[in-house]
Amino acid sequence: MKTDSSGRRAGARTDSSGRRAGARAGSSERRAASAARRRVVVLAAFVLLLLAALVASVCVGARAIAPADVWRALVGADGGEAYLIVHDVRGPRTLLGVCVGAALGVAGMLVQTLTRNPLAEPGLLGVTSGAGFAINVGGLLGLAGGQAGQLALASLGAALTAVLVYALGSAEPLRLVLTGVALSAVLSGISLGLRLTLPDVFDRYRFWSIGSLAGHEQAPLALPATTIVLALAGAVLVTRPLNALVLGDDAARSLGGNVVRTRVAVLVLVTLLAGAATAVAGPIAFLGLMVPHLARRPAGGSVPWLMAYTMVLGPVLLLASDVTARVLLPTGEVPVAVVTAFAGAPALIWAVRRRGRVAA
Repeated sequence: MKTDSSGRRAGARTDSSGRRAGARAGSSERRAASAARRRVVVLAAFVLLLLAALVASVCVGARAIAPADVWRALVGADGGEAYLIVHDVRGPRTLLGVCVGAALGVAGMLVQTLTRNPLAEPGLLGVTSGAGFAINVGGLLGLAGGQAGQLALASLGAALTAVLVYALGSAEPLRLVLTGVALSAVLSGISLGLRLTLPDVFDRYRFWSIGSLAGHEQAPLALPATTIVLALAGAVLVTRPLNALVLGDDAARSLGGNVVRTRVAVLVLVTLLAGAATAVAGPIAFLGLMVPHLARRPAGGSVPWLMAYTMVLGPVLLLASDVTARVLLPTGEVPVAVVTAFAGAPALIWAVRRRGRVAA
């Protein structure tokens, strides 16, 4: 009798443990499904913001155009004023903003994820300044003719600057940023000196060197846009190994990842994205810093979702900054890099202070 009673109690405990384990598993599955639904809802909201930014970018400017007139200009060919503005000026400018915003946002996300440094971004690490410096020097030597020449020089300058910053700054986050800022200041100063001493050679680089979407509406964008699209596709492909790399080098190796290959691939992608964006729009800083910070909380530590969010939020933020740049002054417009700097500098200060509180 005692044996039967003990067996029944043991069986009851086993059944109870099994039910609790099943309940925990079911609860985990429900939480995962709820998190996935929230991420989809957030992505849909970001897409709606992108659509609103696209409409505002085409409608707002020195000559306001109603959305109905924009639609008629898109579907018709009446040759009127609205048609010319939409097709020749604001349409290409908006597409440029989408490409550059996505490129800089994703480049910033890749740099921050690879270095595990929330303060990193192509501008702060000197990558965009390196690209601009290479184009200026190429103009002096007569090597920056045409799209292909500018794109090659920008990519080369971005790559060399990135390698130099990583070599001098080590892996410590704040030291890496300080090294990038210092090198960026040096390269920007040299570029400015070259433009001042040789104004005839660098007349066409002065406005470009500030960072703006204006003035590039009629420029052929096929090569830089193709480079950005291909690099974005490569960034999507690298999200899975990068997601494992976030856990640490040893964890990534235990999961079958090739750490060296992943790091090299990410550096190449960052160079292409930042180089192409800088070649076509000039150096635009802080965008790669702000976008990943806005996207990181809803992404919840998932690199693929963080990639999707930054790819949408980058154009949203750049187009919103560009629209603000158009209406900020009553007599003209300011370069979009000025607006992103005003918004990005407080974001950098907040990130540094937050990191200091976490470390303390």
